[in-house]
Amino acid sequence: MKFLRTLLIWIPGGALLLAMATDTLAMFGRQVHIPLLGAIEVVQAAVLVAACGALVVAALARSHARVHLLLDRVPGAARGILDRMHAVSTSVLYAALLAGSAWIAVDLWHGHEESELLRIPYRPLRVIVVATLLVLLLHSLQQVVRRKSR
Repeated sequence: MKFLRTLLIWIPGGALLLAMATDTLAMFGRQVHIPLLGAIEVVQAAVLVAACGALVVAALARSHARVHLLLDRVPGAARGILDRMHAVSTSVLYAALLAGSAWIAVDLWHGHEESELLRIPYRPLRVIVVATLLVLLLHSLQQVVRRKSR
């Protein structure tokens, strides 16, 4: 499990470093009038990988954003109700995002979409998004089940 967590940190982190390096080179290239063609495409793909990894890591570590300003002031019983509502609404959100993303991925699977300059295929990027949303949905459903069993 520790290997998987390490992998989930290094792959998105590496993608973020790739995005940063690409954007830095592109900025430098613009200053010396040697543009780096396709830099935006690389940055967009790398940010997608980084964001998906960050969402999974944050969800598994239960360190995603919460409104502590409100939750810290709510009494124990009401806090439990809000936690259950949060778990259910998160599951509904991930289910809706997964359904829409999977629908688009299936609908455009044979379209062989790719970026304009570097011809980066969109198919693997769509698979990453769908897999991420599936993991997030399963994790949030697990939280709903845990909340009900308490």
